[in-house]
Formats: sequence, C-alpha cells, structure tokens
Amino acid sequence: MDREIVLVTGMSGAGRSTVAHAMEDHGWYVIDNLPPSLLLAVFDTTERTADKLAVVIDVRGRQLFDDLNRSLSELAERGIARRIIFVDAADDVLVRRFESSRRPHPLQGNDRIVDGIEKEREKLRELRAGADLVVDSSQLNVHQLEKKISELFSTVETASLKVNVLSFGYKYGLPVDADLVMDCRFIPNPHWDPELRPMNGLDKEVSDAVLNAESVGEFLQRYMDLFQSVGKGYLREGKKYITLAIGCTGGKHRSVAVAEELARRINGTKIDSEHSVSAHAIHRDLGRER
Repeated sequence: MDREIVLVTGMSGAGRSTVAHAMEDHGWYVIDNLPPSLLLAVFDTTERTADKLAVVIDVRGRQLFDDLNRSLSELAERGIARRIIFVDAADDVLVRRFESSRRPHPLQGNDRIVDGIEKEREKLRELRAGADLVVDSSQLNVHQLEKKISELFSTVETASLKVNVLSFGYKYGLPVDADLVMDCRFIPNPHWDPELRPMNGLDKEVSDAVLNAESVGEFLQRYMDLFQSVGKGYLREGKKYITLAIGCTGGKHRSVAVAEELARRINGTKIDSEHSVSAHAIHRDLGRER
C-alpha cells in the first residue's frame, strides 16, 4: 500500500494529544506541533523509517499555521495521499477543560477563553469542512477517546471504507461528528416494558424486541440499500471514514440494538468489486441513563 500522511488537527482542548498517543500505540510515527511548511520534508525524510506517518498541526504554531494550505497543495502536486482527522468538542466543554487545567487558550491573549475559542473556530472552519474524519470528544473522557481512536485504527487495513456506527440519545444532543443521522424513535420503546427497562440494547431480550418490532426489518434492509449508494459516493469523493449516528430518546435501548445490528450487517460488505467496508458500533450515551 502506498504511503500516506495523516494530519491530526482540531480545537485546542478537544483531545489532539490523546488521539496522537492512541495512534502511536497502533504503530504510527507521530510528530507533534510540526510547522506545516515542513510536511513534505518530513514525509521524504521518514520514507525508510515510518510506513505510517501522522503529524499533529494546530494553531499553537500561530503564523506558521497559515502555511498549511500551501503545504497541502504541495503534497497534492506530488501525488501524496493525505487524510485529515479533526478533533472537536462543544464550546462549553472546552471552556470547562481550560478552566480546570488553569491554562490559557493559545489565541485568547488578554481576552476571555470563549474569545480565543471563537477565533480558533473561525481559523479552522475550512479545515474542518474538508476533514476526512471529525471526532467529537464532548461526551468522552480520555480513556473513551483513546478507545474510539483505537477501534478506528485497528480495523482491517485493507478495508476501503471504515464505518463508525454511533448510537446516541437525543436528550443528550446530536453528535457533531455525524455524517448521517437515523432516528429510531418510531420503534416501540422497551423503556415502557418493566422487564426490559433495566436492560439495554446489548441484552438479547431488548435486541430481539427492537429488531423484531413491526417494519424494523424492512427499514434496516432499505437503509442498507441506501448505504450502498452513499458509500459509493463517499469513495468517489475520497472519504474513507463515515460516522452513522443512530438515535433514540436516551441512547440506551433502541439505538444501541439497531447500531449493533447495522454494524454487523455493514462489516465485511462490498461496495463494489474492489472496495470493502469495515464497521464497528460505539455507544456514546449507554450508561448515562440508569
């Protein structure tokens, strides 16, 4: 497989360092806070020593960060493949993290933390829009974020498309890193069954009740047909990661069962004769509702 370079970027305080450490654990050669102008030189220098190269680039470089677009163009001119991972979190979460660490935001200067966050969002707007993968760490602690990255980068390397099927609860908010959102609230809610209420969608009793409900089988099959078309389109656009968000009210019963079933059906499927798919399920809000 041809070498590529992965750029890890995103909001300060969102967990870029955690992502970098998780990638190192999976054999990636990671360089932190590299001036973008050195991207091409680093790629050439590490040709014989690093099959998997990742670089953390962010606004800590101040004016040096402005060289990023030029460096990305140079990579494209050389035909070097690159992927961008953007690590994000909600503004209120970022504020709490900076306050707890007692460190200033790199762009706040003499202003408030929220002012620095606003400046950073504006500076990174285009980069986020063009990212191959957006990872939202708002609801994740360090260990959960490491697990999510490990699952994404430990999947079969030959897979052309990697799918993260993410269950969530609408009461906790929409995932900001979702490419597609599916609403499971049309399915009868096991919460109202006294025997099923204490369980969750990973339990066979709940899973059977959800998946055997009226119209669910037909719905899942149609969604799989839709995924085939969407998957082909993403591959044509060069996107290698998709996050399918599956939501119900609390993220405990219906969305968990459906996400597990979708991941099972999607994993190993063929988009066409050349492109395969790997998929796994992650449950963002499971355990929050007791």
